Amino acid sequence: MGENRKNELWRQLLDASAIPLNLVAATFVGFAIGYGLDKLFGTTPYLTIIFFILGIIAGFLELFRYAKRMEREDDKKDK
Repeated sequence: MGENRKNELWRQLLDASAIPLNLVAATFVGFAIGYGLDKLFGTTPYLTIIFFILGIIAGFLELFRYAKRMEREDDKKDK
């Protein structure tokens, strides 16, 4: 029983440590796509700004999905 609880704690810790990486990665990918499209179409800096903001939004959406998943798991444990 104690080993199962310890493994669950480590899994949650690893999941939680991925949150900042997801936020940074989504933001960077959005920025890179916008920058590349700006270079391709010569629209600097408009697409960079738009895709940068979309990357930030995507990162926070993933954060909300993670929070919702953790809430569902807690609800299952409580029942």
